[in-house]
Amino acid sequence: MPGSHEGVRAIVTGGASGIGAAVVAALRECGATVAVLDLQSSPDDVFSVTCDVSSDESVRAAVASAVDHLGGLDVLVNNAGIGAQGTVEDNPDDEWRRVYEVNVLGAVRLSRACLPHLRASGNASIVNTCSIAATAGLPQRALYSATKGAIAALTRAMAADHLREGIRVNAVNPGTADTPWVGRLLSTAPDPAAERAALEARQPHGRLVAPEEVAGAVAYLTSPLARSTTGVDLAVDGGMQALRLRPA
Repeated sequence: MPGSHEGVRAIVTGGASGIGAAVVAALRECGATVAVLDLQSSPDDVFSVTCDVSSDESVRAAVASAVDHLGGLDVLVNNAGIGAQGTVEDNPDDEWRRVYEVNVLGAVRLSRACLPHLRASGNASIVNTCSIAATAGLPQRALYSATKGAIAALTRAMAADHLREGIRVNAVNPGTADTPWVGRLLSTAPDPAAERAALEARQPHGRLVAPEEVAGAVAYLTSPLARSTTGVDLAVDGGMQALRLRPA
């Protein structure tokens, strides 16, 4: 959608790698001006601010710097997140708190800091990166799934709260995506090739989701084409959420 985001000013958290980096590239290709908030550095041609989403002080300072650079704000993409493995027995309380601090409260802090600026926009939207883990029971993902279930519910509640302020709130639900985090998980498996094949096979279209495919969904949800779309979680999962194919 070249030109669809002309004049749009966007903040993307976790935009230095993986899905976040693909979202940054897609929004810029559509004409948006983007600021990246991340603990990692971004490419030199992208304005970036170091931000720890688990710290309200860091978030507020980073948002202020980004908005000052952008000259306002129209779009927030809450993409920063961390993973966790294990059943409900496997992660100690401190790990539960750490992952919730980033995956859930991180989105809360960014949204809270950005809302005053978004209210001044004529085309405001927030997109939260959720997950297939919010809508399907996946083995060894109890903690991660709980945080993404919270994001799904938070998305709908925020959409209801802010619709009449002119702010749309949606989520994208990627399936298992071909990201650095998934790559690290595969590298620790006893048989990485077999584990990758298993992950690909559980998605009906037979492969991992490309970050660019998720980015395309974010670009749509933040575009003028989606002005009547709010409170939804858009699955980008090769059919994993809804389809039940016969074995090949």
